[in-house]
Parts: sequence; C-alpha cells; structure tokens
Amino acid sequence: MAYWLVKSEPDAFSWDQQVAAGVEPWTGVRNHLAKRHLMAMRVGDLALFYHSNVGKAVVGVVEVVREAYPDPTAEPGSPWVAVDVKTVGPFPRPVTLAEMKVSPRLEGLALLRQSRLSVMPVSPEHWRTICAMGGFKT
Repeated sequence: MAYWLVKSEPDAFSWDQQVAAGVEPWTGVRNHLAKRHLMAMRVGDLALFYHSNVGKAVVGVVEVVREAYPDPTAEPGSPWVAVDVKTVGPFPRPVTLAEMKVSPRLEGLALLRQSRLSVMPVSPEHWRTICAMGGFKT
C-alpha cells in the first residue's frame, strides 16, 4: 500500500461533498507530475484529503477504489487521467499547513516543498505523523 495527499479547493470540491458522494472521481489534474502520481495509485492506497486555498488543512482520508482512466473532464485525446476515491473518514481535528511546517517530524514532506502540486506521495512515516496529529486512527 502507498500513501498520498490530494488537494482540493473547498469552494470547488470540499470534504463535505466527498462525504456526501461516498465515491467520487478525482478529476481536473492538469500537471504532468501530479498525473504521474495519479497513474501510480493502486486500488487500496490511501490519501490524505487536503483543503487548499481556504483552510489549508488535512481534513480526512480517502481510499483509491479505481485506478487511472481517462479524465472525463479533459478534452478527448488529452493525456489527463482520473482515479476514483472513496471516503474513509474525517480527521477528528484538522491538521493545518502551519502546524505541519513547524513539525520537525515532517521535514521533507512534499507538501512543504512543492506546495502547488495537487497530488503527491506521502511516506509511511509522514502519514503516521499527520494521522497522529489529527487524531485519525489508521
């Protein structure tokens, strides 16, 4: 199993919308590195759901339930892909970007180095640290 972080602006697609949908395609990624990360995701992988722009916090966990396929929101024939993710559960306490930046245990976290990337891998150590900070039981 691999761990990931997926970012969404809550005014475009929020955690509450993910919860209401249950399973939702993760569409709209238009960065080639983020696309490669989507293509590397496998069924059963887990991802931190991060609210970007407004909130700037990890708010929940989703599970990959369908691997990469052509993004239905992209132009036909374009290289963009989507994966389907299923709601696993909310963080009892959101973990803010500000908290992550000052945690020595999160040194090297991709979110802190490549803040604009919308899909990124998370190491098992960083996963455990962020989940512990938010009170999420894995």
